Amino acid sequence: MDQHNKTPILGVIGGSGVYSLDGLRAAAWTEVDTPFGAPSDALLVGELNGVSMVFLPRHGRGHRHTPSTVNYRANLWAMKALGVTDILSVSAVGSLKEDLPPGTFVLVDQFIDRTFAREKSFFGTGLVGHVPFAHPICSRLGAAIAAAAAEIGQPIRRGGTYMVMEGPQFSTKAESEVYRAWGCSVIGMTNMPEAKLAREAEICYASIAMVTDFDGWHPDHDAVTVEHVVRVAGENAAKVRHLLHATVLHLAAPRALCRDGCDTALDHAIMTAPTQRDPAMLETLKPLLARILT
Repeated sequence: MDQHNKTPILGVIGGSGVYSLDGLRAAAWTEVDTPFGAPSDALLVGELNGVSMVFLPRHGRGHRHTPSTVNYRANLWAMKALGVTDILSVSAVGSLKEDLPPGTFVLVDQFIDRTFAREKSFFGTGLVGHVPFAHPICSRLGAAIAAAAAEIGQPIRRGGTYMVMEGPQFSTKAESEVYRAWGCSVIGMTNMPEAKLAREAEICYASIAMVTDFDGWHPDHDAVTVEHVVRVAGENAAKVRHLLHATVLHLAAPRALCRDGCDTALDHAIMTAPTQRDPAMLETLKPLLARILT
């Protein structure tokens, strides 16, 4: 593939309330075997507005996986194996700011990762790699989402820090207040290590955070409950599907290499000497490493 005239294949990872992507032509649920086990579900492969699409429900259809048991490495490996070049991630989150009430969409641009029970990298002993991650969101994808939102009249806040907690329990009030003091905008449980793995896979990544509640800090609102989250997530789901359909039109044309370096993140990432690299790991990561090893 000509890296300077890349035909996009768009991936969508749906969070709570978003378990399907309507409107795909020639759509088929496709099982993908990975070296890391099974992805969250089969992947829905099809075409939308002339653009090849791959959809994956992060928690599986019927919401079977907790944030901690989602197989993030399998999910991202499967996306890469299917040729995905760009990922639009959708997540339900709590708000840590008064001016981000339930129903608000936030186009986050930073993360604080406080998860601790998840495999966070494709690399390890025998093949050590370190990718740049100062700017975890692809600005080109962010601009496309923002432009699409403006066209369809969907309010969206551009910019904000997403605090990623382990869960599955919701925050204590004290924890919420700490995250607010850190300047975080929203809190959720799923965008890490997803975003980190997307960077290691050289896939451009952007996250649409859909606010469902005020976490545990707001004095005028009850503590967050599953009942409330499910209700608001359902209301948000139709809106975000409309936004995704509109965004696809902005990403249909072949494009040059990512100006943020998302799709060249591995250029100088591998530290292990060629003679010391584990052949089994090289084979496992072949879909990710093919560009730099050929």
